[in-house]
Amino acid sequence: MTEKRAMQLAAVNGSDGVPFTSDDELQFISFTIGAEDYGVDIMAVREIRGWTDTTALPNSPQYVRGVINLRGVIVPIFDLRARFGLGSTDATKTHVVIVVAVGARTIGILVDGVSDILKLKPADVRPVPEMDRAIDDAYLSGLVTVGERVVAVIDLPRLFETSTIITGQALSHLGH
Repeated sequence: MTEKRAMQLAAVNGSDGVPFTSDDELQFISFTIGAEDYGVDIMAVREIRGWTDTTALPNSPQYVRGVINLRGVIVPIFDLRARFGLGSTDATKTHVVIVVAVGARTIGILVDGVSDILKLKPADVRPVPEMDRAIDDAYLSGLVTVGERVVAVIDLPRLFETSTIITGQALSHLGH
């Protein structure tokens, strides 16, 4: 097993680091950005809310839309379309912010819309093939097939590593 595959499998392990068994069920919230489907572990999701304007912060990377006050907690809002190098989202009332916990941080991710709750077995999460594409596979923990759709499972801790956000490099810091 490659180190990369071991890290992908670790990303779908339990929050306590204990690997899931084949009888365990994984749940993901799936959402869209353009025509693409993505998912995040449902255990990381704190709430889903409609788009509201943000307060911009100076000298922020293009993919940081600003912050919102969520019941006394200041939450940065990341535009995933921009984070993946696909241009900025022209946010409207139909767009959605998924508020997630990433370690001790609370982060909002701007997406086009929420699709489903996916219930899967760990074996359903397949490794990401290595190839050139706009979204660096280091930010994905696997792929799942749901009917005719392929849903890319996002590795939130890797996507929102503090060193990546501070430097403003969205895709190239891992040397792929």
